[in-house]
Amino acid sequence: MFEGHDPYLVALSVAVASLGGYTGFALAARIRNTPGVSNRVLLAGAAAFLAVGIWTMHFVGMLAAPLPPDTVYLVLPTIISFLICALVVGISLFFVSIGEPSLKRVASSAVLLGVGIASMHYVGIHGLAGHFIIVHDRTMVLLSVVVAIVTAYGGLRAFLAQQEGVRLIVSSIVFGVAVSGMHYTAMLGMHFEPLTGAAHHHAGGGLAASQQILSIIVAVLCFVIAAGFLLSLVPDQRRQTSTSVAAEPVASPVAVAAIELIAAPAAAPRPVAPLGGLGQPPRAPVPRLPVESADGTHFIETANVRSVRADAHYTRVHDGTRERMCPWSISEAEAQLDPSLFLRVHRSHIVAIPHVALVRKEGDGAVLELDGPSPHRVPVSRAKIAEVKARLGLANRRHA
Repeated sequence: MFEGHDPYLVALSVAVASLGGYTGFALAARIRNTPGVSNRVLLAGAAAFLAVGIWTMHFVGMLAAPLPPDTVYLVLPTIISFLICALVVGISLFFVSIGEPSLKRVASSAVLLGVGIASMHYVGIHGLAGHFIIVHDRTMVLLSVVVAIVTAYGGLRAFLAQQEGVRLIVSSIVFGVAVSGMHYTAMLGMHFEPLTGAAHHHAGGGLAASQQILSIIVAVLCFVIAAGFLLSLVPDQRRQTSTSVAAEPVASPVAVAAIELIAAPAAAPRPVAPLGGLGQPPRAPVPRLPVESADGTHFIETANVRSVRADAHYTRVHDGTRERMCPWSISEAEAQLDPSLFLRVHRSHIVAIPHVALVRKEGDGAVLELDGPSPHRVPVSRAKIAEVKARLGLANRRHA
């Protein structure tokens, strides 16, 4: 398969595909946790980096191949090959990023993406012009298409897994090796046959680029992919800020001595209405909340819920042990939970009042500590302090 190829360029082609896959998947993994216009920007960025990674890998592989010395690249088919790649990658990511990613939806998107990658390859191959014609082995063509579809399915599954760290790196390396495998499988079934001089003149007509020009373009795109890869490693400050309160360590004994430790009494019953929706028709509170995991959607009893934290379009539910993702928005969770038990204490946080174990002032606001095997803290906004005190029975504490 690699006979006559430059081994360094072959290795570079795999590395480029892996870096493009990592950058694209890293952006795509944030799509479901990012609202509005940013969601579309991430989708476009993920599609662009994946398409550029696949297309650049293809032409690095072409530079590594033992092509006839008079080979040039027709500009129009080369550009069309990239547009095909970008289009099918974007469509596939779009279809699996909206609605429920069922097996049928993912499989059909993988077929579309795989056929698109194969089409990009063969359109790019037929952009070669010189004193030859290109002949393909039909069996290898079919095998390369199958490899492309399997590659696409694995890539989309990696996107839906929304993994980070080591698993994302492994998925990206597998993606790079698989896309490269599709390319070199197709190259194995490709043969050059001599062409007459007249036919050569006809084939070489039109705007063309030499291998040197293509090398410069590919080098620039490699730098773009590398830059995108490095940028994807930069931590998301907003995500770090949103989780900093939950990760805050327990205060030292000296600090604890200076705060008010109050066992929260049972909450007094209140009229049933959405937590922040006065004037709206009452809703029956839900008994359970849905939470997502790798094997599907589970449900936890609201009695076990300690807090709900906003995470873009979704929320994170803490059950006293750990946080899990809930497909509801913070507003939807506020409307569905029992207002006699839950209170929205911050624009991004809802707490279960019966599970409050400690409250203390902090800056202009306050902090609540919730009980459980893994106690965690939730901030209270300044505007909500009075209501929190009232719900905890502290409104008249100074007059007692």
